[in-house]
Amino acid sequence: MPRRINRVATISVHTSPLDQPGTGDAGGMNVYIVEVARRLAARNVQVDIFTRATSRALPPVTELAPGVLVRNVVAGPFEELEKTELPRHMCGFTSEVLRAEAYHDPGHYDLIHTHYWLSGQAGQAAKLRWGVPLVHSMHTMAKVKNAALAEGDTPEPQERVIGEELAVAASDQLVANTAEEARELIELYGADPARVATVEPGVDLSLFRPEPPLTPPGAGTTARRRLGLPDDARVLLFVGRVQPLKAPDVVLRAAARLLADDPGLRGRLVVAVVGGPSGSARCRPEGLKSLAAELGLTGSVRFEPPAPQGELADWYRAADVTVVPSHSESFGLVAIESQACGTPVVASAVGGLRTAVRDGESGILVRGHDPDDYAAVLRRLLSEPRLRARLARNAVRHASGFGWDATVDKLLEVYTGALSNLVRPARLAAAEVTV
Repeated sequence: MPRRINRVATISVHTSPLDQPGTGDAGGMNVYIVEVARRLAARNVQVDIFTRATSRALPPVTELAPGVLVRNVVAGPFEELEKTELPRHMCGFTSEVLRAEAYHDPGHYDLIHTHYWLSGQAGQAAKLRWGVPLVHSMHTMAKVKNAALAEGDTPEPQERVIGEELAVAASDQLVANTAEEARELIELYGADPARVATVEPGVDLSLFRPEPPLTPPGAGTTARRRLGLPDDARVLLFVGRVQPLKAPDVVLRAAARLLADDPGLRGRLVVAVVGGPSGSARCRPEGLKSLAAELGLTGSVRFEPPAPQGELADWYRAADVTVVPSHSESFGLVAIESQACGTPVVASAVGGLRTAVRDGESGILVRGHDPDDYAAVLRRLLSEPRLRARLARNAVRHASGFGWDATVDKLLEVYTGALSNLVRPARLAAAEVTV
């Protein structure tokens, strides 16, 4: 009978679960870590999340939820660092993680789950010191991103490629978001197929849900009134970090084509961009606003800061269509959240979006990033309310299969399998016998 998992050490170096998703480096991974930790704790599995402290005001330990502690590890300057600067602080971060465990009896943590390649470095050292299994989630992969770079974006460095290859080799189990990501781990990184498990992320279905009764997306909803949007507006929504990888410029260029083809839309079309600058866009945070002005969209675009989840659900409900034109996406949490709220998605046919969106049923996938192609699809959806309503109904049905509880069920199976296959060092085995 497999030993029960009582405590998990989760490591997320470059972005804290306390950060607001949609700005800086915080995004879907933050949501994933928080939601999984809360649900594990609800099943009596304690979770300690190790992350880098980014403010002197942060206490060493913060309770995120009952049974979930965030350990803010001091490593490097408190002020915001670019991810490219973080590797030189990994020794300090890893030492502090090991030190935290050393205050407890051997075997304090049953398992380590690391997120993103930098965390994998700390996880490898902890695995060797603690004698516990290492489970790793990539979330994004350098080889995949570099093969689909947006124009003007910066390639991922070779240092990251090497770090990912080492994480793959050292992990007892690798967690992929989709079957396609699992295939990429095997084909691009040489992962052992027996050590790769596909566990789809989820969505909080109690929060992200349609306004009852389900109406055509956006039409006359109370969400629109709360957000100050006219009932008769045509609302296109972009949610996420504003960076070339996410391609928000495609949304603006497609909107400009819609207005050029139908000037009557001007005054009614609203493009809502909910998110903050990230990645290379931090160097030019006003870039998207400048593009909107250049395209003659200044009066049609609302730039909104990253929103807490309750407000974000309102944005989804208020929109006619959510547009996700990313160049690369390991899953596409935004697409699932939108569909759960009854708003269909127009997304690029890349990566995990091919799983997150059921093409032709819950939304429409577009090959490539030509704004004309997106404009053609959006024009059809905005002009055919019956089609939009059908997609909305199917979107809710499709998203209902992606609850976080199902994610945690599968993760616990992965954890248990990794623990069952572990040959524990003699010192830990002896300590467990004497407890």
